[in-house]
Parts: sequence; structure tokens; C-alpha cells
Amino acid sequence: MKNLLSIEKLSREDIGQFLADASVIKKERGHPPTQPLAGQVWALIFSKSSTRTRVSFEVGVREFGGKVMFLNAGEIQLGRGEPIKDTARVLGRMIHGAVIRTFAQSDVEEFARYSGIPTINALTDQEHPCQILSDIFTCQEKRGPIRGKVVAFLGDGACNVANSWIFAAAKLGFELRIASPAAFQPSAELVRRAGGKIVVTADIQSAAAGADVLYTDVWVSMGKEAEAAGRLTALAGYQINRALVKLAKPDALVMHCLPAYRGKEIDEETFEANAQTIFDQAENRLHVQKAVLKWAVA
Repeated sequence: MKNLLSIEKLSREDIGQFLADASVIKKERGHPPTQPLAGQVWALIFSKSSTRTRVSFEVGVREFGGKVMFLNAGEIQLGRGEPIKDTARVLGRMIHGAVIRTFAQSDVEEFARYSGIPTINALTDQEHPCQILSDIFTCQEKRGPIRGKVVAFLGDGACNVANSWIFAAAKLGFELRIASPAAFQPSAELVRRAGGKIVVTADIQSAAAGADVLYTDVWVSMGKEAEAAGRLTALAGYQINRALVKLAKPDALVMHCLPAYRGKEIDEETFEANAQTIFDQAENRLHVQKAVLKWAVA
């Protein structure tokens, strides 16, 4: 039994295993040789709304022979103040694994500690490990090993997706450039803790210059709606558009973890010109998360 709680806590070897297994799983879809979750029931416990995460995990569990129970945190006793550790100890006696999408990283870690069942972080305010594993898989599928390449993350560099990219860069040996206004840059302590080649700047042009990947995320994440007006104003100069793409390598990938708000973090023309990559990236959540599920019960 294993848990996927963060990129920071994963080993380089485990990441490599996910990427290798996902490639095989993708090719075998529709005729898998084994069903590692046969006879199991997994719970999806979500405090935050979701499209890609929920669908990809539900399909993945079912394609691996398991059954899925979706639990909206607001509709169970968690929503009335029951401690995470109590919910965890109850569910740990009844189900075989849990996928959790919530606010606090500590909630996922506490659930894993008390439940005694495989626990997967499907997003917290601190990290989004499954997204970044899928992004790296997509990069390698299209451009070969990510080691030595340059990924430019543009926009809100203090978000969960950027945090997971930071830890991944240090583990897999690629350069990560984060271009954000000063108020939206990752903490110096987090960058120091991660190690690796991380460049943090307010200069979006220098970050994009010669990059292999241009990557962005929404500017107003879930839970930040009250800050929307200020965020949109502060980040207005950090959009991926045709002019910025011209600064990157000629074959640079443009990626977005979705949902996309055209005209804000990316313009309509650039999004549609790179839609094949972006929706391949979305599909790959399924294959990589199936690799994670397989690993968790091995």
C-alpha cells in the first residue's frame, strides 16, 4: 500500500515508473491484461468541484475493475465538522482506497495517516501532483525526455500547480522559469527547499525566450474568487499569445491544465492553435492516474 500525497515526497524512481507504466496503459486501453482494482471500492472525496479529475479517476477505477463511490464533502459528516481522522478511520474499514480533492494539504496527509488505505491527492491548495505527472508525460510523449529542457510557467507562480512543477524540476533535471509579478511569485523558502534549477522573474519575455514549453493556469483559482478583480489587473501582462510564442523555440509546446479562460491567461487564437496538445494533456490524466492507481495497490 502506497500514498501519492505530493510531488515533493515522491522519489525520482516512482515518477519514472508512473511515466513508463502510463505509456503501456495508454496503448492497452480497451484490452488491459490485468484489473488491479478488481473487487475493490474506491471513494472520491471532493470538497472542490471538478470535471477532468473526477471523470478521469472514475473511469480509471472502473477500467481497472473497481467500483467508485463519489462523496461530496459537504454532504457527509465532514461538512458538519467531523474530524478528518475520524472519517478516515471509518472509511478505512469499509473501502479500499481514497482519492481526495480539497483545500488543505494537511487534510490529505491526515486522512492517509489514519485510514490505513492508499490515498491519492487529487488537488490541494499546496500541490496538484497528478496534474504535473500528466503534464510531464505529455511533454515526453511529444518531445522526448524532459531532462535538460526549459519549462516556462507564466502567470500565478504561487499556486498549487506551480508548486508541483517546482518540485518536479528538481527531481527530473529540467529548468523551470516562473514569470509572475512579485506578489504572485513562489516563496523563496519553497524554491530553496526544492533545489534544482528554478528561475523566478517578473520578466515574461526572458522567461519565454528559447523555452521548450510555455505553460499557464487560471489566474483566479478556486477559493480566490474574492480576489478576482485584483488578480486580473495584476496578471494582465502575463498572457500567452502569438507574440510570446514567437520568443520560445519554434516547436515549443503550449500547455494549459484547464479550465481555460480565453482572453485572460491565454488568448483565443493561441489556445485553438495548440488545442491538440492541450486536450492530449487533458486525456493523459486518465492514463497517468491509472498508473498511479496500479502503483498504489501493488
